[in-house]
Amino acid sequence: MSTETEAAGTCPAVAIYTDGCCFGNPGPGGFGVVLLCGETRKELSGGRRLTTNNRMELLAVIEALLALTKPCRADLFTDSQYVRNAIEKRWLLNWRKNGWKTAEKKPVKNKDLWERLTPLLSTHQVRFHWVRGHAGDKENERCDVLAKTAAGKSGLSPDEGYPG
Repeated sequence: MSTETEAAGTCPAVAIYTDGCCFGNPGPGGFGVVLLCGETRKELSGGRRLTTNNRMELLAVIEALLALTKPCRADLFTDSQYVRNAIEKRWLLNWRKNGWKTAEKKPVKNKDLWERLTPLLSTHQVRFHWVRGHAGDKENERCDVLAKTAAGKSGLSPDEGYPG
């Protein structure tokens, strides 16, 4: 996502909304993203044939951050407590320090996606915000529509990291 502020050499501020869904959990899943920077709006979506809701929530964040063309300040709005808490409560940091084990010494789920997300969080200044899902937030609702539409498409690609 490029803007005039990027051309001026400043770190642009971006609002990012993300959502993931899954029909069945596991089942076909999708993600939706809305990126807002000044007057610029970009929407992204995609789906996987067999996956989980948490994987799609994570993939939405990854795809959103990958869409940024240079380091940005981002306010990221998600209805996923799983994603937000992993960052804000430092679970991700502890998982990495503990060799990708949880506090209960169990393997961390979705490690492949957390490993993809980690360098993106170092590239961008991301502040996570939780929004209640299905509570009328316009952009969260739009992400939900994008995710469900993507999940409902035929010919979805496999989720390479999902063991199912």
